[in-house]
Parts: sequence; C-alpha cells; structure tokens
Amino acid sequence: QVQLVESGGDLVQPGGSLRLSCAASGFPFSMYDMSWYRQAPGKERELVASITSDSATRHVANTVKGRFTISRDNAKNTVYLQMNSLTPEDTAVYYCKVDYRTRRYWGQGTQVTVSS
Repeated sequence: QVQLVESGGDLVQPGGSLRLSCAASGFPFSMYDMSWYRQAPGKERELVASITSDSATRHVANTVKGRFTISRDNAKNTVYLQMNSLTPEDTAVYYCKVDYRTRRYWGQGTQVTVSS
C-alpha cells in the first residue's frame, strides 16, 4: 500500500533552516508528481511546493518563494523540502502528498515550530 513518511521537523529559532524528508513506498515514485503542504493551527491546509516526476518543473507558494526549495531523489524514493530563513509564520504541520490512481494520499505530517 502507499506510504508516505515525513521526517525532519523540529523546533528552530527564527532565521534558522530545516530540511524535511518524505520517504515514499507502495507506488512507482519516479512516475508521479509530489507536493508539500502545511497546516497551521486554526488554518486550512495550504500548498507549499510541488515538483514533477522528473524534477523539470517546480512550484513554490509566493509566501515561501526565495526561502524554500523542493527537490527529489528518485533513486531513494524521497522528496525533500529545504526551508531557510524560517519565521514564526512558518510554524505548522508539514505533509507530503501524492495523487495515485484517482486517490490522494497524505503522510502523517511532521511538526515545524519556529520560535525564539
């Protein structure tokens, strides 16, 4: 079955950096686009970044443009989110997502807290 396992979340000070990882299994990872979303307390889940199967096209939300980078390693079935210059507004649970065979799959999420 499809599994997405996020890791790398932590408590970090403003201005700091984190790299999130999402390890995927149960589907042909190299053939599917992947995305990162986040959900802050009391807010709706929002798209942060997405990447096509071949890494040719990457999209990041305007709120994180210039600070966050999405990448993937198809040999490792893993997608990454490099987050720099973090602010308290980036505090959220971060999820990876794949749409596979008409279904949407989410990981369990990883908590990122930006605070001094």
